[in-house]
Amino acid sequence: MIGVHNITKTYAGNTVLSIEHLEIPKGDSFGLVGNNGAGKTTLFSALLDLIRPTTGYIENSGIKVSESEEWKAITSAFIDETFLIGYLTAEEYFYFIGELRGQNKADVDALLAEFEDFFHGEILGQKKYLRDLSKGNQKKAGIVAALIGNPEVIILDEPFANLDPTTQIRLKKIIKDLSADPNVTVLVSSHDLMHVTEVCQRIVVLDKGEVVKDLSTSEETLKELEEHFNK
Repeated sequence: MIGVHNITKTYAGNTVLSIEHLEIPKGDSFGLVGNNGAGKTTLFSALLDLIRPTTGYIENSGIKVSESEEWKAITSAFIDETFLIGYLTAEEYFYFIGELRGQNKADVDALLAEFEDFFHGEILGQKKYLRDLSKGNQKKAGIVAALIGNPEVIILDEPFANLDPTTQIRLKKIIKDLSADPNVTVLVSSHDLMHVTEVCQRIVVLDKGEVVKDLSTSEETLKELEEHFNK
């Protein structure tokens, strides 16, 4: 589904990403972990063609992301609040995204109804612009917007950050439910090792832009990750 081929990203002579080869098969729930500056957001940004690699290329469903936009029809993401349109209300934003992804208002409303518990009465019907919501509520809106239109590839960068414990638990269930669909590939980055081991079948560790571990999740994975970051 997703292939990373000999990519590097260099800024002012400093290489922040260097991955020779990485494949993420269709249906994987893929976790990306690493310390600040490890290259997690850089990799996700390259996957979404938000930045261009200095060398190499990335494929999504056999399509080079830098050469065609066809992959965008099956791919969605939430990286941070800059993905939102701050002067819209949550409802306006959801309907706008729905229109882009070929969904009518009834389709969007049906999806939103599935996330009432996740929204916890803090998103819909508030008559607030997205820019005026808390960071946590902006994140909740962005995550759900990324699910509109039944995307086959979903990329979430630090989705658990700024969420209260109840919402984190609900988000873990959402990600697990998405991952249960063999046609959906979910990519999650997180600083929280426990959360990522709970929701991802496979975890890659980045360090200074390079893959240093590639693990199939098991009962020992959390301990192995904690030992790695405790060195």
